Amino acid sequence: MEKDNLYQYLLMLGDNSMILGHRLSELCGHGPTLETDIALTNISLDLFGQVRSYFQYAAKLKGGDSSEDKIAFLRYENQHKNVLLVEQPNTDLAHVFTRQFLFDAFHKLLLEDLKTSKDETIQAIAIKSLKEVDYHLRFSAQWMKRLGDGTEESHAKMQTALNHLYPYVYEFFRATDVEKDMKSQGIGVDLEKIQKSYFMMVNDVINASTLTIPETKPRQAEGKIGRHSEQLGYILSDFQYMQRAYPDMVW
Repeated sequence: MEKDNLYQYLLMLGDNSMILGHRLSELCGHGPTLETDIALTNISLDLFGQVRSYFQYAAKLKGGDSSEDKIAFLRYENQHKNVLLVEQPNTDLAHVFTRQFLFDAFHKLLLEDLKTSKDETIQAIAIKSLKEVDYHLRFSAQWMKRLGDGTEESHAKMQTALNHLYPYVYEFFRATDVEKDMKSQGIGVDLEKIQKSYFMMVNDVINASTLTIPETKPRQAEGKIGRHSEQLGYILSDFQYMQRAYPDMVW
């Protein structure tokens, strides 16, 4: 049971980065400027690098013929443990940057807490990944301010995106049984501990962006236990196509 919970926890950590990384990869060649296009692509590559580290460890725990590729490409929708926020579509750049910022703020605090994990492998992944995520957060926070406090049109689009995406952030802090177990063992994060810091950080940037925190109820979101929006099915049909069409293919 203990080993299985650690495996499931690694899926949670990896799936968030994997699905968001795929969303960003969809934008390659479509950025508003060359610099921004390259930055979004590099963030996607950073996230996939983190996924590989988590899934290599997960495959080692699972044993048998398990591999990082099989974990990434051969699971069904209800076996994915990502939060619903990261699977939301690239509606426009306002949604892209808002989604990125809301995740980056959580991701930074998550990794800072995981730096002291009793699991040495998770600890090492967190220390290495934090250097990348520090940049991700600076990048997305700058775009929040730039567009939120920009033109009348950019402000309106950012507010629309925030109204849609903000209610999803509460899922970060709804601890599953797996997360509670990992916390009790000193392996996982204390979600209650980082929740206050998260909302302070997010609200400061939102206020600096001249945006308004929407007065909406948290969305019913249970992605961490495998209940997803229809968006994940579209993502997986694209993401997993090659591996399912040509089983066990290698480059």
